[in-house]
Amino acid sequence: MRPEQLEALLADVAAGRVAPAAAVERLRHLPFEDLPFARIDHHRALRQGHPEVVFCEGKSLEQVVAICARLAAATGSFLGTRATEPTAAALREQFPRMHWDPLGRTVWLPAEDAPEPSAGPLLVVSAGTSDLPVAEEAAVTAEAFGLRVERLVDVGVAGIHRLLAADAALERARVVIVVAGMEGALPSVVGGLVAAPVIAVPTSVGYGAAFGGLAALLGMLNSCAAGLTVVNIDNGFGAAVAASRICSGARAAGGRP
Repeated sequence: MRPEQLEALLADVAAGRVAPAAAVERLRHLPFEDLPFARIDHHRALRQGHPEVVFCEGKSLEQVVAICARLAAATGSFLGTRATEPTAAALREQFPRMHWDPLGRTVWLPAEDAPEPSAGPLLVVSAGTSDLPVAEEAAVTAEAFGLRVERLVDVGVAGIHRLLAADAALERARVVIVVAGMEGALPSVVGGLVAAPVIAVPTSVGYGAAFGGLAALLGMLNSCAAGLTVVNIDNGFGAAVAASRICSGARAAGGRP
C-alpha cells in the first residue's frame, strides 16, 4: 500500500465514507501476506517509498502470476524484472494494461491513479547497443518509481564524440546511470564531465578477458572520477532504485525537482 492510499483510506473512514470494518479488511494483509511459496511485503512502500518488486527469474510462471496478482490487489500496480515472454503473456491475460518490455525483460502494471512523473530527470546512458537490455531494465524501473527518464544510447568511448555531442542532456540530468561492458571506461568519462551523481552499471558484455563483466566492474571500482557509485554486474534494477532514492531525497530536502 502506498502512503497516499493509506492517507486516502483514513480520510474516508474519518469522513464516514468507509466503515471501520471495511478499512480493517483492506488492511488485513499488512505488514505482509503469507503464500505457500512467498511472504509478500505489503509494508515496503510505507517504509521505503516503493513497493516490493518481483524478481521473476527462478520462479515458476504460476508463482510470478500469483505474487503479481496479490501486489496488484493491494496497490493497483506491480513491477517484475527478468521476466520471460511466457510469463508476460500469462500476466497480460489477467492484466491487459500491463506493459511488457522484451528488451529489458520487465513487466509493469502502472497504477491507474499514479501521478505524473515529477522527479528527475534521470539520464540512462548506454555504451553500446549490446548494453541496452541492462540499460532498459534501469530505465523502466525508474519510470515505474515515478522518475522522468531520458535515454542516451551507443555513446561508448570508441567514439567519444558521440557522448560530447550530448552535453545538453548530461547537463540537465539530476542523476546519471551509465551502463557499460568491455573495459567499463564510459562511467569514468561521464563522471569527469557532470556535477550530478553518477551510478555505474557494469555489464557482462565483452570478450573472454572481460570475465563476464568482472573487468568492467573492477575498472569502475578503480575509477579516478571522484564520487562514482558502482552496482553489481548487470544490475540495472539496483541502479534505478539508488537513483530514485537520490531524486526523492533531494526533492524532500527542497533540492532541484
